[in-house]
Amino acid sequence: MAKRTWSTIISCAIIIGAGAGGVFWIHQHSEKQLQGGPRLAVVAAQEAETKAAKTASDSNVKKTRKQIIEDSQKKVVTIESGIGLGSGFLYNDKGDVITNAHVVEGSKEVTVRTLNHEEYQGTVIGIGEETDVAVVRVPGLQKLTPLTIAKSKAETGDEVLALGSPLGLENTVTTGIISGVGRSFEIPPYIYSNLYQISAPITHGNSGGPLIHAETGEVLGINSAVVEQEGGIGFSIPITSVLKQVQAWSEKPNATTVVQTNSGGDKTASGASAEAEGLVTSFYLSLNESDYVTAYALLGSEWQSGTSYAKFREGYLNTSYVTISGISSSNHGNDEMEVTATITADERRDGEYVTTKYKVTYQLGYENGQLRILHGQGKKIK
Repeated sequence: MAKRTWSTIISCAIIIGAGAGGVFWIHQHSEKQLQGGPRLAVVAAQEAETKAAKTASDSNVKKTRKQIIEDSQKKVVTIESGIGLGSGFLYNDKGDVITNAHVVEGSKEVTVRTLNHEEYQGTVIGIGEETDVAVVRVPGLQKLTPLTIAKSKAETGDEVLALGSPLGLENTVTTGIISGVGRSFEIPPYIYSNLYQISAPITHGNSGGPLIHAETGEVLGINSAVVEQEGGIGFSIPITSVLKQVQAWSEKPNATTVVQTNSGGDKTASGASAEAEGLVTSFYLSLNESDYVTAYALLGSEWQSGTSYAKFREGYLNTSYVTISGISSSNHGNDEMEVTATITADERRDGEYVTTKYKVTYQLGYENGQLRILHGQGKKIK
């Protein structure tokens, strides 16, 4: 009996010792596994890291083309100046809009219209003399998020979107690719160098609108010219080539490039001359682009009353291209000016193109606050 009792006591001690040892081993092993912290905290931290990584991944998801278009349209505007309609786009938070110089030349103040048809007044704060680029400051658009400017040049084959108001059809978007690079030519007074050639259709009214990368939404260029006779080939100025000048105008507006007024409200002689010469140049630029509507709109009411639009357009249908040179102006008082120039016109006669030079003289004056070409005449130079 005593022997059986001692056996039982020894067995219980062994079991208790083994259990205590097991508990001690589990405690030590778990502490090492937990590395000094509760296992639940490690799991929670891992879950938080996973969630943060997923959030970061979601934020980097590329926008769809539709989203890029919708976001971009909010920052593209229609510009109405004294010579017609064009386009532009917001590029900083100061309310500064980039456009073409030929869209706003001859104007100090322009009307800017947004996607939701709100209208604001803008002031030309910088305009190129040879580079077809200008900046318009619109106080009403300050602090709005601008388009993102690309830091590198585009390459042939890149997919692009062209935004603007072709023929006054606002908020139009066309698609295409960069079909060529390094294109250069001259349309007096502007020199176009290293342009992008694009397949996205553009026409009159697209001028000044942005060329946008279809995948990133970044601005690649400024849509500026089209050759309609060759199947509608479009050209865009690379934004990287003009950005420094644009930023300089924004930092220090160049008042000497726009029409100035004195205390009496009249144009200064130098400003008026520049405006007059610019208007005549715009007239021929519009003809070169076959934009007869804009060219006709630059004529005074008396000239328009004596010549219908149809007759005016018919008179230039056989003129393919005009180069203007030797332009000068004189002030005749009473806000009237005379502009003279030599033009070289490529004209189609009997199925062939011939080049003819003319000496042209125009009288300009103001009608309802806008400068117009009142009368004109030309004489062939032999």
